[in-house]
Amino acid sequence: MTSLAATGLARPHRWLHTHPLAADTLVALFVLGLILTSVYLGRTGQQPPGPAFLLLAVAACACLVARRSRPLTVLGVTCALTVAGTAVADGGGPARTQIATSVAVALYTVATRTERPAAWRIVAVTVGALTAAVMLLGPPPWYAQENVGLFAWIGMAGAAGDAVRSRRAFVAAIEERAVRAERSREEEARRRVAEERLRIARELHDVVAHHIALVNVQAGVAAHIMDSRPDQAKQALAHVRQASRSALEELRATVGLLRQYGDPAAPTEPAPGLGVLDQLIDGFARVGLSVDVTAACALPGGPGTGTGAAAAAAVIGPLPGAVDLTAYRVLQEALTNVHKHAGTGARAEVSLVRGRDSLDLTVVDNGGDRPAGAGAPVGGHGLIGMRERAVALGGTCEAGPRERGAPGFRVRAVLPLQARTGGEGAAATEPRLGA
Repeated sequence: MTSLAATGLARPHRWLHTHPLAADTLVALFVLGLILTSVYLGRTGQQPPGPAFLLLAVAACACLVARRSRPLTVLGVTCALTVAGTAVADGGGPARTQIATSVAVALYTVATRTERPAAWRIVAVTVGALTAAVMLLGPPPWYAQENVGLFAWIGMAGAAGDAVRSRRAFVAAIEERAVRAERSREEEARRRVAEERLRIARELHDVVAHHIALVNVQAGVAAHIMDSRPDQAKQALAHVRQASRSALEELRATVGLLRQYGDPAAPTEPAPGLGVLDQLIDGFARVGLSVDVTAACALPGGPGTGTGAAAAAAVIGPLPGAVDLTAYRVLQEALTNVHKHAGTGARAEVSLVRGRDSLDLTVVDNGGDRPAGAGAPVGGHGLIGMRERAVALGGTCEAGPRERGAPGFRVRAVLPLQARTGGEGAAATEPRLGA
């Protein structure tokens, strides 16, 4: 279909759309022209209509100027004027139903502005009542073709109005869906940005909290024994250097997420997991925290049980990437909290149990010199981060004092091996840069 712009009618169409009164006046004049043309060209030797008919035609067309503001009133008035024009027709001549053209325009307007059930009731009543009145009051015979034609094209005007109303409603629904889809895309983008910020914040916290805690302890030890035992002080400083180097490498990998396309290549080290659990345990052992690790595999034909970090990793076996990373981070944060809050003489026990559908990991400490029944550590985001990581995979994480008033603290996380996909699961994945 040729567009209005292509035909040069775009500007007049916009003008008529912004000036509805002028548009309705033009419609009224056009309808009056049709009525007069049909009356004079179709009389075939009959006498022309009298002044009463012409006056009624002009009045009916003048009503159309108000068809938008008062559609039902205009419809009623035009119907009455049509019946009157038929009644004053010349005796013995054919029924003059040309004024009904104004009824067709008025009925079309009502149908476009009324809901379908009400519109069809109005169309049925108008067509039936108008046709019956013309047949009864107009010149005989009642079955003249003008009366039958009146029934047909007045009904077609109502059907055309209903079709236009349906099309307008359809276009409005499409536009509303498009607006709603655009709004939902913007909300989805904001949600993904918030999840990504939260994930980066968790990564930064895990890296900083763990490694900086080790650096702090080793630096304190070195300062304390620098004069009396310089060899041990050098060893402590070497540990500080190693921990700071590890922190810088992980920070570099995490901050690499913020790189733009085309920036220099970022490190591509794999995400940490239980495969490097022995390195994590050794790091805590160097700062004086004793950690015992046990693992069990409940799968049929599995390796059974194992003791020690390396053996535990072998017993648990390969895990999905998101689950492996989350398990490592939960253990890292839990052991960091033990080292920071349990005090001297603290000892931790790590238990890993792999089932058919989940990985159950528990970290328990003996409390060290912390008072029995002491609450959870406050002031940080470590416990919140552990719970968020577990929930992102569809699992759970509980942290609190040990049962029955026993000294120490207990952290238990259950991670499903089939991690949820989509926005939530993505929040727990490790950045794999350069891939």
